[in-house]
Amino acid sequence: MAIRILQPSDAQLYQEVRLSALKNDPQAFGSTYEREVNFLLETVATRLEPTNDKFVLGAFHDDGSLVGIVTFMRDNSLKTSHKGSIFGMYVAPEGRGQGLGKLLMKELIKRAKNCEGLEQIKLTVVSNNSSAKQLYKSLGFELYGVERNALKFNGQYCDEDLMVLHI
Repeated sequence: MAIRILQPSDAQLYQEVRLSALKNDPQAFGSTYEREVNFLLETVATRLEPTNDKFVLGAFHDDGSLVGIVTFMRDNSLKTSHKGSIFGMYVAPEGRGQGLGKLLMKELIKRAKNCEGLEQIKLTVVSNNSSAKQLYKSLGFELYGVERNALKFNGQYCDEDLMVLHI
């Protein structure tokens, strides 16, 4: 298993995993398959371009297949640049049960700590996703609120737990 920052050249692999995530677990994400399936590969490649304050990590099996992704983005406002956020955490079914989610998150936290002046990392997780919440708590994330009816998909509402890690 290898974890590394994705590059624009990984756009095709990333897009396949991202679309699979949106299709198979639509309630877990703020975006939709229907929205992102129309993204041009060039758009995806541009979004993958890493900077000091933004990166996407990918977890690869030994066979080269991408089985996990997670995005970090630091806030860029003067008053909020002490905060960063995690988006789009996903481990494909074939990568689950191997501690891959924890490895991805540990690597993200390690790399985010290199952002000078960063004090906290935030994330949101669907309230009924107990396995994800357990993972985040095991890494030191704390619940600081709940947004009721945060997401609405096919007429169904989902609450989201708001979590933070102080670093």
